[in-house]
Amino acid sequence: MKKANLAIIGATGMVGTTFIKILEERQFPVDNIYFFASEKSKGAKIQFMGKEYTVEVLNENSFDKNIDIALFSAGGNISRKFAPMAKNKGIIVVDNSSAWRMENDVPLIVPEVNEDDVSWHKGIIANPNCSTIQAVVPLKVLHDKYKIKRIVYSTYQAVSGSGMAGIEDLHRGLKGEAPTNYPHPIANNCLPHIDVFLENGYTKEEIKMIEETKKILGDQSLKITATTVRVPVENCHSISVNLELEKDFEIQKAVELLKNSHGIKVVDDPENNSYPMAINAHGTDDIYVGRIRRDYSLENGLNLWVVADNIRKGAATNTVQIAELLLKRMG
Repeated sequence: MKKANLAIIGATGMVGTTFIKILEERQFPVDNIYFFASEKSKGAKIQFMGKEYTVEVLNENSFDKNIDIALFSAGGNISRKFAPMAKNKGIIVVDNSSAWRMENDVPLIVPEVNEDDVSWHKGIIANPNCSTIQAVVPLKVLHDKYKIKRIVYSTYQAVSGSGMAGIEDLHRGLKGEAPTNYPHPIANNCLPHIDVFLENGYTKEEIKMIEETKKILGDQSLKITATTVRVPVENCHSISVNLELEKDFEIQKAVELLKNSHGIKVVDDPENNSYPMAINAHGTDDIYVGRIRRDYSLENGLNLWVVADNIRKGAATNTVQIAELLLKRMG
C-alpha cells in the first residue's frame, strides 16, 4: 500500500495527541510526518512509531514541505487562515473545526455513512461535529430502510468537548472552586448551553447538529430540532434521539438492522440493566446504541440512546478514517 506524507496541525492539543495515538493504533502507512502547533509548543518532542519528532511552529511556510494530507485540529480561526494555504500547495486538508463544514463545495464525511462524498472534494474535507457523527451512523441505517421524517436530539455532552479548559473546570468545581471556562459551575450541574446563543434562541451547537445531519444524510427535507446540554462527565457524549419514521417498522427488525451495521454496537438488555454508558464507551471507537423502543405517542415513533467517545470517534478517529479513504484513492 502507498505511504503518505502527513502533517498534524494542532499536534499538542487534546485531539491532536489522539490523532497520533490512533494513527499508530491503526498502523496508518506514513512515509514522512510533520507536527505543527502554536509558539507555546515550539520545540516540544513527540514520539511516533518509535521515533522522536520536534514540534514546529505553524506559519505561512509550513506547507512548503512534501505533504499529501494535513489533519487540522487547531480551531476555526487557524483553519480558516491556514487550510487554504495548504490546499493551494496541493495538500488535502481534513479539518476538525466548524470552519468549513457548511460550505457547499466541502464534503462533510462520516465514513460509515457517506464515504463516496470524498470523491468530490476540492482540497478540503470537513470532519463533522462530534455529536453529529455518533448520531448519524445509526440514523443512516434507519433512514435508508424506513425514511426518517423528524428527529429530536437531546444531548448530554462531556466536558472534554470543550478541550482541557472544560476538564479543568470540572476538576476545579469538584474542589469547590469557581469556573473559568463555563459561565456557571459544571460540577453537580447541567448547562443547557453549548457554544453561543443565536437570535432564534438556539445555540450554535444545536444548529450545527441540525444542519450537519441534513448535509451528511443528503436530505434537506428532514425536520430536526436539538437541545444540547453540557454535563459533569469527563469524556464521552450521550444523546437521546427521538425519531418519527415514514414507514411502519417491527422493533426487533430495527434492532437487527442496527446490530448488523458497521461501527455500531447494540447494548440493549433492560432486564440486566444493560445499556450504553459513557464509562464503557471511553477509549473505544464504536458507537453504542441502546434503549431502543417504540415511541407510542406518535405513529411510527422510535427512541434511541446513543453513546460514543467524542475525542476518538467524534473527532480523531473519524478524521483518520477520512485520511484512510484518501490514501486508498491515491493508489
